[in-house]
Amino acid sequence: MNASYIKDPATQTATARALEGVKVVEMGQLIAGPFCGKTLGEFGADVVKIEAPGAGDPLRNWRLIKEGTSVWWQVQSRNKRSVALDLRQKEAQDVARRLIAEADVLVENFRPGTLEGWGMSPQELHAINPGLVILRISGYGQTGPYRDLPGFGVIGEAMGGLRHLTAEPGRVPVRVGVSIGDTLAALHGVIGVMMALYHRKVQGGAGQVIDVALHEAVFNVMESLLPEYSAFGAVREAAGSALPGIAPSNAYACQDGWVLVAGNGDSIFKRLMTAIGRQDLAEAPDLADNAGRVKRVVEIDAAIGDWAKVRSVQAVMDELGRARVPAGKVYTAKDIAEDPHYRARDMILNQRTRDGFEVEVPGIVPKLSLTPGTVRSSAPHVGDDTDAVLAEVGLTAEQIAQLRARGIIQ
Repeated sequence: MNASYIKDPATQTATARALEGVKVVEMGQLIAGPFCGKTLGEFGADVVKIEAPGAGDPLRNWRLIKEGTSVWWQVQSRNKRSVALDLRQKEAQDVARRLIAEADVLVENFRPGTLEGWGMSPQELHAINPGLVILRISGYGQTGPYRDLPGFGVIGEAMGGLRHLTAEPGRVPVRVGVSIGDTLAALHGVIGVMMALYHRKVQGGAGQVIDVALHEAVFNVMESLLPEYSAFGAVREAAGSALPGIAPSNAYACQDGWVLVAGNGDSIFKRLMTAIGRQDLAEAPDLADNAGRVKRVVEIDAAIGDWAKVRSVQAVMDELGRARVPAGKVYTAKDIAEDPHYRARDMILNQRTRDGFEVEVPGIVPKLSLTPGTVRSSAPHVGDDTDAVLAEVGLTAEQIAQLRARGIIQ
């Protein structure tokens, strides 16, 4: 078991951390910016999260609540330190500038212009910290005609082209089921941060701004969507569980559930057809490559569907496993929690919260052999670390007390 699997952060074995010494100030809330901060923190960065006094980040109250706090929060904010600071007040903005002056990275996901309104434009921040890497995540980016429009991840998924494809043909577009637009933006942000830090350290470059738009992060993973329109005028349409232009790859009904089968490799297709007793299709010359299979995909899908529907999910998985055909059942949360492979790869961690209860949470991705990600501390309460963090940037106990008395900090 590697060091990322912990029951109590205090008992964790010390290990090298890839981002040891990197200081991150996280401003913003909910998903995209905080997911970026979460990822950086898991690999050793010191992440100071600035949130509003009182309720703090709204994510604390999203979805299912235990002991007054969302269990989602326990994942999104582990390894972070919370500073409760009312950024609407000038004195709070001055405190934020002191924190940012000593940081390597600033992560923010406010609407464009918010930082500028607080006197914290990139130009002003780089004047006090020339090496600062500023990650800005927003709906439409910092430039362009839509920059001032409000935008959430779901809107980015729509504009990026994803929502048009997530449906059965002719039916309403559905969401993926999680906030994939926000998470894609966050991951692009992490990539940008690492590139900028590399440029600064290895190439001697200055700090810079990383501009991530939600819809662009989605659009970046849309594969051949645009080139197909450009070259052929083809508008890719929703295809349900199938993968248009690649065959066979679909979901097939069994007696007790669904199985996804990806038999689209040439040799895999032959093994699949042999396994389901369709040697005629396995040996058909025109089905030897993908182009031919696409022309007869309805027939192929029907053959697989007829074979699967009289078998259980497990029987289909077993038979296709023996034939070395990629197949997988549709996992629920219960399936994930009970799966030995997840456990073996430390993808389910038992995390003790600051409220005293334990909850299983997702493990850390990616897995590094020498500097693996770790969970060093559980998610904080609002303002848990205000005094300690402000003292680190030179505020005295008296100054901190005065700020608290005026409601600027918590």
